[in-house]
Amino acid sequence: MKKIYIIALVLIAIAVGVILTSLNSTATYSNFKEAESQPNKEFHIVGKRDTTEKEIYNPLQNPDRFEFYLIDQLGEKRKVVLHKSKPQDFEKSEQIVVIGKMNNGVFEADDILMKCPSKYNNTPQNVQ
Repeated sequence: MKKIYIIALVLIAIAVGVILTSLNSTATYSNFKEAESQPNKEFHIVGKRDTTEKEIYNPLQNPDRFEFYLIDQLGEKRKVVLHKSKPQDFEKSEQIVVIGKMNNGVFEADDILMKCPSKYNNTPQNVQ
């Protein structure tokens, strides 16, 4: 067998390995119930913040800890601990995606994505 064929086979095997690894590590949007059933797996939870609960952020004590409550798409409310500083304009967010794992009934988030109200809306405005 020629060296070029061996190199091609090795490259194909590496490409297949990379694709399979990336497919296993991708997380899907989920809910708290599913995240609780698999505590060692990372999940993306979509929801809205619960404005009736108190948010806790004390940057002098720990700037990388922000606690709030999130209601997922099934209506289940859970405490979320974000291991980052409180995001700017958090109160203005319409929808939140937290990325992390469930730990003893609390969702430990490593990252957060927020959908804020758009400054561009569908209603036409009078431009003069």
